[in-house]
Amino acid sequence: MSDISGFLGPVFDVGDADFEVQVLERSRRQAVVVDLWAPWCGPCKTLGPMLEEAVATTGGEVVLAKVNVDENPAISQMFQVQSIPAVYAVRDGQVVDGFVGAQGRSEIDAFIGRLGSDPVAEMVNGLIERRDELGLRAVLETDPANEAAIIALADILVERDANEEALALLERIPESDEVRRVKAAARVGSVAPDDDFDSELESLLERVKGDDEARQRFVDILELMGPHDPRTAAYRKQLTARLF
Repeated sequence: MSDISGFLGPVFDVGDADFEVQVLERSRRQAVVVDLWAPWCGPCKTLGPMLEEAVATTGGEVVLAKVNVDENPAISQMFQVQSIPAVYAVRDGQVVDGFVGAQGRSEIDAFIGRLGSDPVAEMVNGLIERRDELGLRAVLETDPANEAAIIALADILVERDANEEALALLERIPESDEVRRVKAAARVGSVAPDDDFDSELESLLERVKGDDEARQRFVDILELMGPHDPRTAAYRKQLTARLF
């Protein structure tokens, strides 16, 4: 499976548009500290560099996502921000720790220190890297809602055409970019035709207006192609034109 977060380094800016991928999804692989700040906030200017220094000492176990609250109202609302600086730690898509207001370096070091290695997450990541189906199934016996294990196992199942089981697994967890990709692969099949779907997409376009199955398959193929394929945006525009 590809790295869903991309390499941004230990400190990076995050906005409303990429918060789900860069914070929520990334937090399933490493702890993410969210620093909610604004340019006019004096204490934020003191706290920010201390957070960056503390995160840098973790060797990549913890990363820092900086959010300008003036520019990103959706994130501010999500965290119900009433004053800044506000700092929250996110693991597995959930807030696990946090504080509001200025803090000293010792308090910050202690806060970051509590976010060190998660043995269970490390074990699951190892199973994912090895694509160990039996191991992932064992994880889900004790933790049926482990999203990282579910996505990885579903991906393995799709590779061997156990698509119905993969789709049933993915119904346990919320939608995300990675979940949509694996679902699309389960419905379409993981092997692309020689023309990389161009002929099928052109054919499907003629039927998407009144055929729900054709429309779903068209969307699924675009999901597999991904946003970096130059054809995806063009086909999405054609789909919109046919539907509306």
